Amino acid sequence: MPSTHKKDKPWDTDDIDKWKVEPFKPSDNAGGTFAEESSFAVLFPKYREVYLKEAWPGVTKALQQQGIACTLDLIEGCMTVKTTRKTFDPASILKARDLIKLLARSVPAPQALKILQDDVACDIIKIRNLVRNKEKFVKRRQRILGPGGQTLKALELLTQTYILVQGNTVSALGPYKGLKEVRRVVEDCMANVHPIYQIKELMIKRELAKDPELAHENWERFLPNYKKRSLSRRKVPFKVTDKTKKVYTPFPPAQEKSKVDLQIEAGEYHIGKEAKKRIAQEERMEKQKAKQEEKKHQREQEFVAPEEKATEKRKKKRKTEREE
Repeated sequence: MPSTHKKDKPWDTDDIDKWKVEPFKPSDNAGGTFAEESSFAVLFPKYREVYLKEAWPGVTKALQQQGIACTLDLIEGCMTVKTTRKTFDPASILKARDLIKLLARSVPAPQALKILQDDVACDIIKIRNLVRNKEKFVKRRQRILGPGGQTLKALELLTQTYILVQGNTVSALGPYKGLKEVRRVVEDCMANVHPIYQIKELMIKRELAKDPELAHENWERFLPNYKKRSLSRRKVPFKVTDKTKKVYTPFPPAQEKSKVDLQIEAGEYHIGKEAKKRIAQEERMEKQKAKQEEKKHQREQEFVAPEEKATEKRKKKRKTEREE
């Protein structure tokens, strides 16, 4: 039976962008004011107190346009946002929550205010628990920045995002597609994969996207394929055994003599404890005497006069004879 719901739609033309998100206006809120008040609070570190105090008037002005009330408590170190009767967009309180989170993570206010736009989102990536060793964590976090911040700048340009590495987190701000790439690069970097590999891949993808002929093709053949280098982790032995060819013998090597066997051969096994102590003391005394004699001989050598060469004496005698 032919389908009846697939009918011609003359109003549905190709020039319509079905993925476009229209801005939410007060007229779109048919329900009126909200039934309950929603609020979010975020703590901030003490070193951000001075900056937040200066930037707070601009934050308040931007949130008032969305109908959101905000308060800054410098005593308790807390930022709070809440809905009011003028709030018309239900998602604006979530945007305001992300705004104060970014401000607490040391993101500058002009950048953080971009979160209020509909096509901008944020992602705060926690990186400290991805690496156990503190030294490795610091080195890998520095890889994200790169020399002079060049790696971070390249990543920002390719993903069209704003990235800030601060403490144990990486704050990213931008479109959803860019945030997904940033999270992948950061997590791989913490897993000991250098970000330059992902940056090269992103650069190739950006060039391929410009070609309309490759829009519906698989790009795997264009992307670089890096092979993993599995280095040998076998420890080198401290004493390298002699691997030269030896004469084959069917008999096993002789068993090493134990401590008891050596005592029996030396005739010390049946001696009592006191006799053993006396013998050990006599050995120590002999060693001490040998050491004392050696040191005495070294001290005496310092007082021995050096031998004069016979040739020098003869030359001096000849000179004296000629002068006479």
